[in-house]
Amino acid sequence: MSAEPYVLGELRRLRARVPQLTGALAASVDGLVLARDTPGVEPEGVAALTAAALGVAQRLTDATGRGGFRELLLRGEHGYVATYAAGDSAVLTLLAEPRVNVGRLHLEGRRSSALIGELVDGALVRPERPERPE
Repeated sequence: MSAEPYVLGELRRLRARVPQLTGALAASVDGLVLARDTPGVEPEGVAALTAAALGVAQRLTDATGRGGFRELLLRGEHGYVATYAAGDSAVLTLLAEPRVNVGRLHLEGRRSSALIGELVDGALVRPERPERPE
């Protein structure tokens, strides 16, 4: 079973719950796109950059004794980029307008990343049932 349609559905529901989101992307920790809803943004590049930022963030949390990576928030002149751990093998990256309520962004991002983590990690460990011969 592929988790992609379920993950994509969650990305779309998340964007509906937070109208100031301009994009949402789920990627593997290696930087491969799992699902995306990112109009106007090149998803493969964002996924690769997310993996690079994740590596630095993980080293920083380790070096400072803060435990495992949970989330990263960047603020630019034109809005926010937020990345959340999604289980053991994925991350959720959100793009938001500058007027987004950051508390709401975190609340919804954390909820969605937990669900996406369950979907992706579950799809990786759950063996597919072999089809029965007719």
